[in-house]
Amino acid sequence: MHAQSHPPHRLRRPPVRVWLQPFVIGLIIVSAFVSCYIGLMRDPQPHRIPVAVTGARLASQVQEALGDSVDVHRAASASAAHDALLHRDVVAVLRTGPHAEGLALDTAGANGLSTTAAVTRLVTGYAHGAGRHLTVSDTVPLDRYDARGLAGFYLSFGVTLSGFALAQSLVGLANLLHLRHRFTLMAAFAAASGLVAAAIAGPVLGAVPAAYLPLAFVLALLAAAAAFTTKMLATCFGPLGIPVATLLLLTVGNSTSGATIGTDLLPRGARTLSELMPPGAAVRAIGDISYFQGSHVLAPLATLVLWGAGSAILLALRASGQTTPAPTRPQPAPVPYPYSYSNSHGEDRPVPDRGTAGTAVTVWSGGAAGRFTPDPGPARHHA
Repeated sequence: MHAQSHPPHRLRRPPVRVWLQPFVIGLIIVSAFVSCYIGLMRDPQPHRIPVAVTGARLASQVQEALGDSVDVHRAASASAAHDALLHRDVVAVLRTGPHAEGLALDTAGANGLSTTAAVTRLVTGYAHGAGRHLTVSDTVPLDRYDARGLAGFYLSFGVTLSGFALAQSLVGLANLLHLRHRFTLMAAFAAASGLVAAAIAGPVLGAVPAAYLPLAFVLALLAAAAAFTTKMLATCFGPLGIPVATLLLLTVGNSTSGATIGTDLLPRGARTLSELMPPGAAVRAIGDISYFQGSHVLAPLATLVLWGAGSAILLALRASGQTTPAPTRPQPAPVPYPYSYSNSHGEDRPVPDRGTAGTAVTVWSGGAAGRFTPDPGPARHHA
């Protein structure tokens, strides 16, 4: 016989959505990233920057001249205004200078270069229009190894990225690790990530002057929020979960965190997102514990806890809702007896199968009154 040649099978063309979906997702991510980072820095406008002003007359004049660009806080005294600056209630203090004709502006460079430059430019314009000399001093300067004030942003970005990458790796291990094991792994990684990142940024590089353990705690909460949120989105939305987490955490969250552009210079919607997103909460918490004695750290910490714990609870609820009882073991069907015999009344009765193929089986013969005796010679029957 000769082998017959068969024509090769034609490859089926994949559906359009198979290659169109990742193409469109990639375009959306790059468009959002460029729009957020470059768009927010294109034309930042100050909006109600909190400034403490000593003296009722001076406060009224500044508010009338600068309008909604600043939010004037009337301070009862110079010491009260200074305390408000140290506790981050305001970003600058405007007071009367040593000479009656002059003005003094005390800023907090730790609030970020963009915010400090904006309030200095506004007050300088007011002083020039009023014909008064202005003296500017930085009361809360940035650390010497963080001259641009971006250490908190890059620290937050790196920790967020690490939690995102861990959760993305765990997506493919859902069938290998139990839910509690995945929870344990993410929690342990969050703690380790916070300790390592805080050690590098603080004691090793000296760019973040916060105490080590409080800084590690903030970063651990951020890593947990990023990991659990990414895992929750991937579980709920399937293949679209990772792109959604990329847009939410790495793009929108980091671009509105307030480090590169101060939150007082962002549009209204971006300011709201900055307060609600984990990266923005982490940047504010790092700044508070580094330069302002942790005066307003509770709200950012609560935001991070809500993101991490809320995502973990949603994951647990979804897993419990998908849990089904273990299937019962099927019972084997009864096997019919392959042999039978007939009694004296002509009724067929089954004989238990006492062997497999090739096993000798005794065949019973009928007698009187329903008595049965074996035949003298055994017969071999094959099942």
